[in-house]
Amino acid sequence: MKPTILMAPKMPATLVARLCAAFDVIGPMERSTPDALPPGAEAARVLLTVGGWRTDAALIDALPGLGLIACYGTGIEGVDQAHAKARGILLSNAADANADAVAEFAIGLMIASVRQIGKGDRFIRGGRWQGNAIERMPIVPGLRGRRLGIYGLGAIGARIAAMAAVFGMEIGYHNRTPRPELPYLYQDSLLALAEWSDVLMVAVRASADNRHAVNAPVLRALGPRGHLVNISRGIAVDEEALCAALETGTIAGAGLDVFEHEPNVPDRLKAIDNVVLTPHIAAMADSAQAAQQDLLLRNLDAFFAGEPLPSGVPL
Repeated sequence: MKPTILMAPKMPATLVARLCAAFDVIGPMERSTPDALPPGAEAARVLLTVGGWRTDAALIDALPGLGLIACYGTGIEGVDQAHAKARGILLSNAADANADAVAEFAIGLMIASVRQIGKGDRFIRGGRWQGNAIERMPIVPGLRGRRLGIYGLGAIGARIAAMAAVFGMEIGYHNRTPRPELPYLYQDSLLALAEWSDVLMVAVRASADNRHAVNAPVLRALGPRGHLVNISRGIAVDEEALCAALETGTIAGAGLDVFEHEPNVPDRLKAIDNVVLTPHIAAMADSAQAAQQDLLLRNLDAFFAGEPLPSGVPL
């Protein structure tokens, strides 16, 4: 008999096909609560989920055979890690499998915000381009020589830094601990990083510790020429404070791929002209998806073989 895997949210068809070849896959679930478990879930040895889905103690306890929670992606914020540890359940994620794709998307959002690409698109579509002598968009600073502050210099943040350096940007960062092996300026607080930065890039892993870390004081420190880019998790940014900062010119602009209550994006945010919005698609590149799927399958093979997980998360 094939081992049973419970798929919580719907997964890509290519991944499901690969899983079904080796495992008995049940799901997806309509919601991440015990009452939504499909028949046969009690036999599941693995719960396949994503970081944004809630995997709390109640759901974990409703799966008596569970031995591994496998997150498809880097996020693990929805998992009750303390309860998983108490139950002896392992946890894995995508590690840095999608780091290149997310980093290049982050650079794209930065360029779109700083160089006002979205505004330029709307300028033409609105029929406003009647010749530069009549009406034109304002001249804005470029990227060369400007300061990029990266909040969270992990696998993705380090790739963003390397890419941004090619544009001639100066790189600084704030991390839980300094990374002296990298040639970037360490700032000992997020507020200090924001004060130093022209662009503040949020690449930190989501957790309760950094909920609303980017708040009104941080946005004020970033200043009226500063831009915010978030490709991490929406929880890291206070959306109300961000809306106010964009509306009042406290900061110049923003590029957001993630939101606090996805897929719900505040109407207030949608109405603001100096923000670029995308629907959590930074990792949606074929190369990243293939790498994530390969790593997930290696984790599953290792788990069922009783071997160390290739991308296990310490609990």
